[in-house]
Amino acid sequence: MELQEQFSYVFKLINQAKLKAYQAVNKELVSLYWAIGKYVSQQVETKVWGEAVVKELAIFIGKTEPNLKGFSSQNIWRMKQFYETYKDNEKLSALTREISWTHNTIIFSSCKTIEEREFYTRMSIKEKWSSRELQRQINTSTFERVMLADSKLSAQTRELPQDISKTFKDTYVLELLQLPNLHKEHDLRNAIAQNITKFLLEFGRDFAFMGQEYPVQVGNQDFAIDLLFYNRTLNCMVALELKIEKFKPAHLGQLNFYLEALDRDIRKPNENPSIGILLCKGKDDAVVEYAMSRNLSPTLVAEYQTQLPNKKVLQAKWEEILNTITPNNE
Repeated sequence: MELQEQFSYVFKLINQAKLKAYQAVNKELVSLYWAIGKYVSQQVETKVWGEAVVKELAIFIGKTEPNLKGFSSQNIWRMKQFYETYKDNEKLSALTREISWTHNTIIFSSCKTIEEREFYTRMSIKEKWSSRELQRQINTSTFERVMLADSKLSAQTRELPQDISKTFKDTYVLELLQLPNLHKEHDLRNAIAQNITKFLLEFGRDFAFMGQEYPVQVGNQDFAIDLLFYNRTLNCMVALELKIEKFKPAHLGQLNFYLEALDRDIRKPNENPSIGILLCKGKDDAVVEYAMSRNLSPTLVAEYQTQLPNKKVLQAKWEEILNTITPNNE
């Protein structure tokens, strides 16, 4: 067993070196595409180059170095777009070196605002999304769902010692679980528990699953939290209670009780206060606001959908909130 552990250590060193080498190569490649994009942009701006010249450049590169991939005329135009998208944002342009060229092309071609691009770039680095996972996050409007959740944080959650911004979502999209339209609470709970890897793609990889129907004892009575997680960054437990009906204010009482039990009997001295999420089939934002205004526990109310959301509706909701924060003076 001792030799096996030593061999595993050597193998770990090899993998770490491979990862560092890949990251170094990726940074150089993205920097190269940036430099080419900058040069092409300048040539086009001065009207020295046009579409025909870029095609000639692609043909020239292909003939000069036949085995060199990634320099089609279409990709060269993408390099130009890449440079022009980030040239005025030094901080964000530096971050683009931390993700692959494929990730970059998905982000700058799919996102409209600099805030949205920065969000997906930082999340790609933090969550280590594959390009496929990144595309799903954009398709499911993760940016808008996170921003909507942040805008609705209650006073209690804003006063937590840990910063929970950009951690939770206003709506969770669970299409990966392939739930039928008609399902019960235990179906939803079991689907999440049995497909935890898929669920964490939506919930976040900083969350560690602690258990299903997690037992807590208060007095002589036994209770069970639907799903319990631990967030490594927030350094706290997160209790997830499931409701397959529209949000009702009465739902909060049970979750508040569980949070009190967690913090009194299970939380360790070095951990932050626990957070509760009530995940419902639907919610009326006005009802949620009233219910949360006097709620004393750090709790969030979110809804879940079993199919992809309407991206335009979510974008409109977020733009409406932005206009409320910074009203148009025209």
